[in-house]
Amino acid sequence: MNGSKRIMDRALTEARAAAARGEVPVGAVIVLDGEVIASAGNRTRELNDVTAHAEILAIREASSKLASERLIDADLYVTLEPCAMCAAAISFARIRRLYYGAEDEKGGGVDHGGRFYAQPTCHHAPEVYSGIAEQEAAAILKDFFANRR
Repeated sequence: MNGSKRIMDRALTEARAAAARGEVPVGAVIVLDGEVIASAGNRTRELNDVTAHAEILAIREASSKLASERLIDADLYVTLEPCAMCAAAISFARIRRLYYGAEDEKGGGVDHGGRFYAQPTCHHAPEVYSGIAEQEAAAILKDFFANRR
């Protein structure tokens, strides 16, 4: 199994755990120098915090561990295309590469919607790679919302 798929599997595990908590199933993992330094799943309902998206929580954890708001040379793996808020946080943290699974045509902010990194006001744009474990990530989301209806 290649490295990207292995790390995305960890993000998928975080997404499943988020679903089990009743959260929208999104998981994120941050890697630096080949080592996982942070992982999280959505906790917006649990924490009553609209900013508690998986990406934001993982960035907070990694920044705390490194004692730095900049995560230069770090890579972020997330199961769903980040929203505009998370895309901005990824940019401000100076994350090197973003890998994501499922596209989010409605709420995405990277390849859909506002396309944050394509804006002239964006100071840092990570390299973006989409479609990593896309079908599995999409299936977790579809199952979650189907069970809610």
